[in-house]
Amino acid sequence: MKFSGIQKTSLIDYPDRIATVLFTPGCNLRCPFCHNWRIVLDPKPPFLNEKTVLQILEKRKKYVDAVVITGGEPTIHKEIPKFLKKLKERGFAVKLDTNGFFPQVLERCLPYLDYVALDVKTSLEKYGLLGAKDTANLLRTIEILKSGKVEYEFRATVVPGFVDEEDIPKIGEIVKGGKRFAFQQFIPGDTLDKTFNNVKPYAAEIIAHFADVMKQYVDEVILRV
Repeated sequence: MKFSGIQKTSLIDYPDRIATVLFTPGCNLRCPFCHNWRIVLDPKPPFLNEKTVLQILEKRKKYVDAVVITGGEPTIHKEIPKFLKKLKERGFAVKLDTNGFFPQVLERCLPYLDYVALDVKTSLEKYGLLGAKDTANLLRTIEILKSGKVEYEFRATVVPGFVDEEDIPKIGEIVKGGKRFAFQQFIPGDTLDKTFNNVKPYAAEIIAHFADVMKQYVDEVILRV
């Protein structure tokens, strides 16, 4: 494994834990509102190798008790299950952020995961705008998580134009019966498509309304606004 970056301490990326966040290079999608677009489009060295990352983590054990793997898209890297196994062997709680398009890789990761955050970015018909030709693998991943034993959340960043009022019931239908759904505020600035740098985020009360609608479909709804 190689990594494009590391955030040594995070209080927000793993629920109720202090975590170190690792960023993997590359992604299969091209979300115009992506903030990590530099490591998506053209990942450049210097990369952190696996040995260096594990050394850093060992030294930080007294400060953090969890590791979050995000990207980019971590599951495009077929070697990731072996790396997650090494994290578990070292006693860390492990969370994976994923877009859900590689369910076969995710299934190999699940024995070494404590938490999965699956991005449900928009309604199915709008996924083509993100560069996805087919959403069958996403739907499969949703079902894997719903029927599995690993803690998880579905989540959406409420980007105007991608998560609008008419999209909420459509998203609700594809996650129906799930445990938890989180709505995250969109922060404009330094996005892949520069027109999203100036998109005005939704007001908190609109996102709260989205949450009320989503409560019909899942057990718990979380607001991060």
